[in-house]
Amino acid sequence: MDTMSIEELHTKEEIIEAFPVMRQLRTHLDENTYLELVMEAKEKDSYNMFALFEADKIVAVIGFKPMITLYYGRFVWVCDLVTDSTVRSQGYGQKLLAYVHGWAQENNYESVVLSSGLQRTDAHRFYEDRMAYERVSYVFKRSLEN
Repeated sequence: MDTMSIEELHTKEEIIEAFPVMRQLRTHLDENTYLELVMEAKEKDSYNMFALFEADKIVAVIGFKPMITLYYGRFVWVCDLVTDSTVRSQGYGQKLLAYVHGWAQENNYESVVLSSGLQRTDAHRFYEDRMAYERVSYVFKRSLEN
């Protein structure tokens, strides 16, 4: 019997349950800030969060939002993708990303796009070699002082 499932996280309780895994990627966030940002993004920015459960335990999390730009057209932006460090390289990230590919196709989006930190070379190999993503641009950021 398969004990694996992918489920959307809707409630505050479900989102908090995913925090220990998400924190492995977003180390700068405390639980309260994380919850506030996720809830605001869900409300204002069409952010979706899904978790992959193995035997009722969250082992991987993905957050994404549908977008439209002149450059990419109608696409899905993957904001967050992380697998628990204790179970990496078992195909969980691949399953979640494939799930988002299917979600995007079912909802008439043309592509799935993401960015990955320059230092994350293992993630780059995963995206390019295992998931057939291509490097198409650099992402630039400028922090604004208040």
